Order: sequence, then structure tokens, then C-alpha cells
Amino acid sequence: MGKFLLGVIVSLLVLVLAGLGFAMLGFFPTAANVEPPQFETHLAMGAVDASTERHAPRVTNPLMPTDQNLEEGMKLYTMNCALCHGSLDRKPSPLAASFYPPPPNLIANPPDDPEWHIFYTVRTGIRYTGMPAWDKALSGDDMWKITMLLSHLDKLPSGAQDYFKTNFGPPPEPEKKDGEKKESDKHHH
Repeated sequence: MGKFLLGVIVSLLVLVLAGLGFAMLGFFPTAANVEPPQFETHLAMGAVDASTERHAPRVTNPLMPTDQNLEEGMKLYTMNCALCHGSLDRKPSPLAASFYPPPPNLIANPPDDPEWHIFYTVRTGIRYTGMPAWDKALSGDDMWKITMLLSHLDKLPSGAQDYFKTNFGPPPEPEKKDGEKKESDKHHH
């Protein structure tokens, strides 16, 4: 039994050292302008989600989703987020394809995470992705306004919808329940 256990430990150690050698000798591709392998994307996104679930405090947004807070969120998003995550008119970022991994277009595909999750990502950033931590550049209230905007894009109150429409075009449509079609879907065949 002792020799078997020693064999398992030595085998695991050899595998770990081989993996480190493979990485340290430059065999892993690191170019940011090529599509990553599916296993790498799955592993990386799973690690980010698991880390956020483990470390992010379950805090509640201290601000109310008023027209003023949402309009300020739109301005803050435009000034600080749009260059990487796409503009409020749903146009993709000109830089998105240059990042590895590419940042999501948060207006065309809003996050469906709870606000505490979004806020944690904005506040702390995501290591090795280009997503900076905004806690040294924006106030807590400003980060909450951006978080609020992203989590309320499909349910903006009328005043914020008017502001959005005037400045960026039609706001995102509310999500429909299964079986219902969005107004824009009715015209596409």
C-alpha cells in the first residue's frame, strides 16, 4: 500500500512539473488576437464565476433606480466603459477584438447576474483580462450607478427611457416571457 501511495504522489508531482515546464518553456500560446481553445475559455470563465461567488459580498445597491441615477449611470458608462464594452447605441467597441479575452458588449447583451455580482466585477476588475478595478477611479455611488444601469437596461423608467432615446436611440426592449415576441422580432422573418 505504501509503494502504491508513493507512486501516486510521484506521478502527480511529475505531471505538475511537466505542466509547469511546458508553460515556462513558452509552449502555451499567449497571443491575444487568436481564438482561444474551448477548454481554456470554459476553464477561465468558470474560475472567474467561482471566484466571484466565493469572494463577492452579497451587498444591496444603496441607490434607488431613479431617472437621475440611471441617467448619471448612462453618462458614467459612456465615459468609462463604452470604449471596451460597446456604446449605448449598441455599436460594438472598436477595441473589443484586440482584447483577450474580448470584453462582452454589455448593452447588446446585458449581464443577467445579480447586482452584487456586477458591482464586485466593476469594483475589483478581473485579473488577466484587461478589466480594471474601478475602485480607485470611481466613487462607490458611481460604480453603483453603472451597475444599476446594466441591471435595469430592459426596465428603464419612462424618464430614463426618454433620456436614452434622445441621446442613444431606442432603449433595449423589456425581456418577454416564453412564447411572447419582442416588437422587433415581429418584423423579422
